[in-house]
Amino acid sequence: MSKRRINKIAIIGSGIMGSGIACHFANIGVDVLLLDIIPRELNDKEKAKGLTLEDKVVRNRLVNDALMASLKSKPSPIYNQKFASRITTGNIEDDIAKVADVDWIMEVVVERLDIKKMVFENLEKYRKPGTLITSNTSGIPIKFMSEGRSEDFQKHFCGTHFFNPARYLKLFEIIPGPKTDASVLEFLNGYGEQFLGKTSVIAKDTPAFIGNRIGIFSIQSLFHAVKEMDLTIEEVDKLSGPVIGRPKSATFRTVDVVGLDTLVHVANGIKENCKDDERLELFELPDFINTMMENKWLGSKTKQGFYKKTVSAEGKKEILSLDLNTLEYRSAKKAKFATLELTKTIDKVVDRFKILVSGKDKAGEFYRKSFASLFAYVSNRIPEITDDLYKIDDAMKAGFGWEHGPFQIWDAIGVEKGIKIMKAEGLEPNAWVMDMLASGSSSFYTVKDGASYAYDIPKKSQVKIPGQDAFIILDNIRKSNQVFKNSGVVIEDLGDGILNCEFQSKMNTIGGDVLAGLNKAIDLAEKDFAGLVIGNQAANFSVGANIGMIFMMAAEQEYDELNMAIKYFQDTMMRMRYSSIPTISAPHGMALGGGCELSLHADKVVAAAETYMGLVEFGVGVIPGGGGSKEMALRAQDLFHKGDVQLNVLQEHFLTIGMAKVSTSAYEAFDLNLLQKGKDVVVVNKDRQIAVAKQHAKLMAEMGYTQPVKRTDIKVLGKQALGMFLVGTDSMKDSNYISEHDMKIANKLAYVMAGGDLSEPTLVSEQYLLDIEREAFLSLCTERKTLERIQHMLTKGKPLRN
Repeated sequence: MSKRRINKIAIIGSGIMGSGIACHFANIGVDVLLLDIIPRELNDKEKAKGLTLEDKVVRNRLVNDALMASLKSKPSPIYNQKFASRITTGNIEDDIAKVADVDWIMEVVVERLDIKKMVFENLEKYRKPGTLITSNTSGIPIKFMSEGRSEDFQKHFCGTHFFNPARYLKLFEIIPGPKTDASVLEFLNGYGEQFLGKTSVIAKDTPAFIGNRIGIFSIQSLFHAVKEMDLTIEEVDKLSGPVIGRPKSATFRTVDVVGLDTLVHVANGIKENCKDDERLELFELPDFINTMMENKWLGSKTKQGFYKKTVSAEGKKEILSLDLNTLEYRSAKKAKFATLELTKTIDKVVDRFKILVSGKDKAGEFYRKSFASLFAYVSNRIPEITDDLYKIDDAMKAGFGWEHGPFQIWDAIGVEKGIKIMKAEGLEPNAWVMDMLASGSSSFYTVKDGASYAYDIPKKSQVKIPGQDAFIILDNIRKSNQVFKNSGVVIEDLGDGILNCEFQSKMNTIGGDVLAGLNKAIDLAEKDFAGLVIGNQAANFSVGANIGMIFMMAAEQEYDELNMAIKYFQDTMMRMRYSSIPTISAPHGMALGGGCELSLHADKVVAAAETYMGLVEFGVGVIPGGGGSKEMALRAQDLFHKGDVQLNVLQEHFLTIGMAKVSTSAYEAFDLNLLQKGKDVVVVNKDRQIAVAKQHAKLMAEMGYTQPVKRTDIKVLGKQALGMFLVGTDSMKDSNYISEHDMKIANKLAYVMAGGDLSEPTLVSEQYLLDIEREAFLSLCTERKTLERIQHMLTKGKPLRN
């Protein structure tokens, strides 16, 4: 990548996309100038204050209101609300000259070519030569936008298409114009991946580019199939959701969230501009869609779409579903298929596809029809929208949240089996697929020496996919680099003397097998290696301890066994901290309960930016028992010397556990002291996380890592703190903020974090705190209310308040 630096960006247009993109650049530390138009008239509030259209507060009202609405939206577009200070707002008339000081100008105005061209004409008056200038268009041809602009403008101009919401969806499509310099594309491709944390995909300048062309085809195809196969919307959402590695919102709920009008706009654009598309008829809107558009049933934005939330006179909430035959709302119908039942024991989505397409019921027919249609369509889009098949898969995974792209699904079913299914549906693959099989390649992808290869159509051979050298892909090395395996973990050799311990349990819960695996990993690393990473590439790092195991022991009153199990957990955490090799935790997604405790005890945490971390044990009626309660007491006392009132610091850490606070990003975890400034680091691109964690482990080892000395200097405040906590919990109970059982849990936590009822502040060891933590945890496990909460969590998947 060239030495170009992005320190400041100007974003023109502050709508949902513009503000969202501004927030994401602020997330990564870039100085943002966000501009929009000025209002044409005063609103009532401004009139009441006697303001005029010349007042700055009025002239910047549109941009400020838009940004404020974005910052208040859920899920939040920003890692930490403090980062919003990196965004400066203004308007196009007063502040456009400021674009002369930025490194990148991005246009995110309304999707009208005439307006975009006017904006670019105005920007060129102030843009300094060499400044990047891009458009976030979702479908207007890039070649038309830069017409009439200078040579330097056109060299530095292209499309940069973010998907909404910009923080969470990883696809970053880069679309070159006729004169875009190759170095600009190379820079943006690298910047998107390394700095913005995106999957960068360079697309051709074709209608809807890659992601929306395939994604909208897939949805339109289902719109037609639902009537043809007489399926309900619940059935389609059941079949097209998590069972095949797609988001929970599946098809129809996704359309409700995105907005039916948005989908129709893109579908109409493809229909009008892709006259040679062999499946053009599928982009025709079915009658039920036209009726919904006329009725303004657009989804969440109009309070009804394919689904509608209602509240009865008695206050009962219900989500109704649209009957596509009558176009009337009705109570939801449960969808059930025999084929889906066969996949319930198959954890890996990729292993389900063969079973799904072999189904003998309506579900099997649905999968054969939809996959046949998808496979034929994507094979025909090469080389129209891209020359590389992996880019289609990358776009669908990063832009639409698919776990596997079309060609990966086809590989999972078998290329020849996929062709057979297509032919049964009257479809044919593109000729290049047959050429691939004839050349000796039986799959679209292969793995060699830990790297992913994809079939290259012009070369008629498997070629290494570029850009993966900065990643370690565990799927690619798990078998070849395996050092040890049990039912809970796989330990892999990452090279350079560093091991990785990868959890393999359901939801990566931590039970006896995982703890045994962690201990084995430390044993191996101390004997023959230099460092240890604890990381995986599942959806979540770990949702915590195996509460099913805890429930069984507590219900059977096997308290000695439960005591031993909790001590084993605590001892393993202490081994993480006091081993003779550096230990690096690499959390991402949910890192809750025991998953959080593990990270608290590592020498260093390399967290993905999207890490949702917290000690949430209160929800199941206990306190953190794997060292979490002890650790928050320790981390509080480590801040005592900073001049804050000691009781206040301790209380903040107490509330982090007592309110089961979960960070909405890794950066928020620093505010909760779950991550520590100066020690722990954040990686924006999760794909880089294992490689970065390995680098940190290697560096710590090379710098001469020494086994830490166990702490015996932890200051606890005893009765002074305990009294404060007990008064507080008693007051909250009297005010009906918490239940009697909540008060009991809080008082147990108070006892641990105060260091017991010692008569005066005392220095104690970590083991002292661990012992009273374990004792408190066990005493709560004897409570009937705790067992009820654990059972409710196991059966319902959410906490019970009692």
